[in-house]
Amino acid sequence: MNKKILIVGGVAGGASTAARIRRLDERAEIIIFEKGPHVSFSNCCLPYHLSGLIPEHEQLVLMCPEQFYKQYRINARVNNEVLSINREKKELTVKNVVINEVYTEKYDKLILSPGADAIVPPISGIENADVFVVKNVVDIAKLNGFIVSKKAKNISVIGAGFIGLEVAENLKEAGYNVTLIEAANQVMRNLDEDIVQILHKEIYDQGIHLILHDKVVGFNENNISLESGQVVESDAIVMAIGVKPNIKLAKECGLAISERGCIKVDQNYCTEDKDIYAVGDAIEVTHAISGKKVHLPLAGPAQKQARAVADHIYNIPVNNTGYIGSSCIKIFNYNAASTGLTSKSCDVLGIKYDSVYVIPQDKVGLMPGNNQLHFKLIYEVPTGKVLGAQAVGKGNVDKRVDIVATLIKTNGTIDDLRDLELCYAPPFSTAKDVVNYAALVALNLMKGSFKQVHVSEVRKLVENNAYIIDVREKHEFEQGHIIGAVNIPLSELRDRITEIPKDKLVYVHCRSAQRSYNAALALGHLGFDNIYNISGSYLGISFHEYFNDQTTDRKPIVTKYNFN
Repeated sequence: MNKKILIVGGVAGGASTAARIRRLDERAEIIIFEKGPHVSFSNCCLPYHLSGLIPEHEQLVLMCPEQFYKQYRINARVNNEVLSINREKKELTVKNVVINEVYTEKYDKLILSPGADAIVPPISGIENADVFVVKNVVDIAKLNGFIVSKKAKNISVIGAGFIGLEVAENLKEAGYNVTLIEAANQVMRNLDEDIVQILHKEIYDQGIHLILHDKVVGFNENNISLESGQVVESDAIVMAIGVKPNIKLAKECGLAISERGCIKVDQNYCTEDKDIYAVGDAIEVTHAISGKKVHLPLAGPAQKQARAVADHIYNIPVNNTGYIGSSCIKIFNYNAASTGLTSKSCDVLGIKYDSVYVIPQDKVGLMPGNNQLHFKLIYEVPTGKVLGAQAVGKGNVDKRVDIVATLIKTNGTIDDLRDLELCYAPPFSTAKDVVNYAALVALNLMKGSFKQVHVSEVRKLVENNAYIIDVREKHEFEQGHIIGAVNIPLSELRDRITEIPKDKLVYVHCRSAQRSYNAALALGHLGFDNIYNISGSYLGISFHEYFNDQTTDRKPIVTKYNFN
């Protein structure tokens, strides 16, 4: 007998499951229920309608129900809300919200892909404010229509994760005055504090009013009151503080829900009911490195889960290797990417680790369009197992992080990363690619060839009058340097050895840490065991310090910033 498979939710997880099932079984009856007016739309592209990069919101819809049926014989029922699940009868109760008709539908297998809802907390006065969320095509059309019709000028975005940042960027590109408010002390929590400062600078330089470490406590119409007492005047507000798994149907029919509020599934994405599966933003998955359950609302994992469910229904073995949370984003002129664990998450998990922060060029320096690439590699100590990577730059950061992501999924080490043979030609990369370079630095650190301090530690060193040597040339030093640093160029180092103390810790830096690394090694060979290289060096220090220097009243630790 032919299978009857029902799917609740018609975006990434649901639509992909349906398409895969059809490829496996031409005779199955497949019905998708979507309570909204669209299935298979590009929710990741929604913010780009605000800047006009995607001119019409209808372009965000990838496939209409008629196309689904003609191409795949999949019955995609939009404007049909599933009201309840009867597990005993294996039956759904559904409401056609257009004609207000309620009906039932039997199933052999049921896949839940209800997604997640935008969190809109009950903050005082929010009911009288023009607050919008960005979840689907209707939402983005509603937001864009409002700000255009009202001739809005000032728009506030609350929350600085993926959606918040992309919405803020595209609103700014469209010419609006944008305020971005984040309760945490940084944007993008999947990046560490040292790396994320580069994005803070770019957001600030592009004219967005970025407010960090300040919580929204109330609304007076569209004016936002913050915990600090500051009031932000707005014509419209976008709420992007996060999402909450949509578990209503699952909970009401008695399926198990996790402590995090997600639908519980096994390694095959099957719930405790053998005929009901769940995928996408409504479930939690296993982190491949930590082994912990995590909520990972990303399109890539949802697509993989969809295929795995379809295969499991048809008895095709699937090896669930877990997830590491690879992601990327564009913020104006910069691209950022990350994978695996951050330093912060390693601290929380109690993993012993170290990291290197390097800033090589992303392609041969003689080639047009070459740029710095800020790259952080995190690895376990003493095994050298690669745990994560983060990259920010104007070039192909995603390529570099994808390389590390692939290595992580094969339990690779920094030695494996060093040994990777990667494509090279001057327009694409350097002969020793960024990832190889980072691995070599990490290996030298593991072997004890040199010692380092991180860029985030430099302010404290300066405040404590630490002995810092700048090994750049004199003309570079004169263009900007760390306050209190001594200039001993690498080219003069061996002739000025007597100026370097042995009775105190000495910290060396250059522009990007390469010359200072050579200086640290040379001094080590000459009997100095008190030398520390500053990871990231002057470029890293400048980027790390800039945003907070500009937005607070603290005293800079450099005479002039250098970003080139």
